[in-house]
Amino acid sequence: MANYPMGGNISLQFPRESTMAVAEFHLNAGNALNKMTSAMVIVPDEGKGPFPVLYLLHGLSDNHTAWVRRTSIERHLAGLPLIVVMPDGGRSFYTDSASNPRQAYETFIVKDLVGWTDRTFRTIPSRIGRMTTGLSMGGYGALKLALGHPDQFCAAVSFSGALGAHTPFSRPVREITWMAEFDPVWGKNRRGSANDLSALAKKCPKTRRPALRLDCGDSDFLIGENRGMHAFLDKAGYAHEYEEHPGDHQWAYWDLAIQRAIPFIKKNLRLR
Repeated sequence: MANYPMGGNISLQFPRESTMAVAEFHLNAGNALNKMTSAMVIVPDEGKGPFPVLYLLHGLSDNHTAWVRRTSIERHLAGLPLIVVMPDGGRSFYTDSASNPRQAYETFIVKDLVGWTDRTFRTIPSRIGRMTTGLSMGGYGALKLALGHPDQFCAAVSFSGALGAHTPFSRPVREITWMAEFDPVWGKNRRGSANDLSALAKKCPKTRRPALRLDCGDSDFLIGENRGMHAFLDKAGYAHEYEEHPGDHQWAYWDLAIQRAIPFIKKNLRLR
């Protein structure tokens, strides 16, 4: 708050807030994508580490800057001893393309990005120090990466996840353009494949199951898919957190959703 002394020059004093440092990194082409790519990274201003890492994924129409531009993610996580890595996932659904070997986004994240992060920062280089989170397309990606690689990630959070196009509770595909774009990504036979979240959950060893949290707006066009995933996990005996709140498929909802997820993030990454 401002402090105005009697007479003389005016001096302003502001309360000291915990802050984070934010940087944009441009990675070279020596990776599974065989191309240069970018990532936003938030790191604590204080502490020596090692720090756990939250991999925060964007949606279909976004890029690596979206979470920083559209939410107050830096302020929400200020003061936590936590690194946040936000990669550019294109329109890949964070999946290795079934038709294009140069679109290996899953391999890029679990091999190249995780490796680069552990080499560049003082991290906890094991599953207990890694977690995936994302919205919409990134919600699917967060669950897929964690369920498909439980040796690397201890937990995942999906916000308004685009979950049903890859599972037995899929909604009907109404747009030919959707099929034309994404059949080459997943392949046409998705049920039971490595792109099927229900199949991955069933296959995941019970002793290595990542902790899961799903959060979706009750007016979101993807609410049926999220309810379907919730029902499937319940039936499969897979413990998880599930919440619905008033809201739609928009950034105002996700800015609140990431705040609701902070206790889950802190618990599973063992943050005080």
